[in-house]
Amino acid sequence: MMTGLPKDPVLLLGVVNTKLRDYYSDLDALCEDMQAEKEKIVEQLKGIDYEYDESRNQFI
Repeated sequence: MMTGLPKDPVLLLGVVNTKLRDYYSDLDALCEDMQAEKEKIVEQLKGIDYEYDESRNQFI
């Protein structure tokens, strides 16, 4: 389960992109540190038409 991350997809997007920009080198590092499931984050954000761009290290 996604510990410490919002369940609302729009809030999740803001939190994840901010953490990726300011603290984490990639989504895997964020998920490991936050004890979150990468697939769940990707699925939730895909539901609001955002996909993870590894080259930019953010959801776009």
